[in-house]
Amino acid sequence: MYFQGLFIFSLLIISSSQAAVLDFCVGDLSLPDGPGGYACKKPSKVTSDDFVFSGLAAPVKLIPLIKAAVTPAFAPQFPGLNGLGISMARLDLAIGGVIPMHTHPGASEVLYVVQGEICAGFISSSDNKVFFKTLKQGDIMVFPQGLLHFQINSGKTSALAIVSFSSPTPGLQITDFALFANDLPTELVAATTFLDAALIKKLKGVLGGTN
Repeated sequence: MYFQGLFIFSLLIISSSQAAVLDFCVGDLSLPDGPGGYACKKPSKVTSDDFVFSGLAAPVKLIPLIKAAVTPAFAPQFPGLNGLGISMARLDLAIGGVIPMHTHPGASEVLYVVQGEICAGFISSSDNKVFFKTLKQGDIMVFPQGLLHFQINSGKTSALAIVSFSSPTPGLQITDFALFANDLPTELVAATTFLDAALIKKLKGVLGGTN
């Protein structure tokens, strides 16, 4: 029994050592992204700049339709994050700005309100229960992986938030765009959403969808 335990312990040590061989895996953006992330850049090509990203401080351009902007610091913008299981983004919301209902299939999200007031919430998948709260400066809210969630500027000034994710590539699917910004036929959208065809065509017109 003693030797069996010693053998298992030795296997665990070997496995840990192999897992820790690479301190990092800076993404090689010249190669395609895969399910496991980007392939590692050759160590001789890695520089300090790979571990620094200044894009969150850059001027932002709001999307007129939603009066908001998201500035990502994901692996494609910040290759030093590749393989580390983390990423960040900056969220700017003008007065009345909104981040529509969406999901991140690959990550949980934590939002920190830097300034302003943001009404944010998510919907559970088990019983469609809604959890939402009006967040003030300094508040933090978590959004579990894969769940529908939203953010709205509910204040009288612009709002700013920093968000972090549990993946270097969290993924994004916006519900409105998934339904109305593609060529899914109107009759199928109507049949699966119970919405009026005229309203669907109107939304397709706004979001660039066809059929």
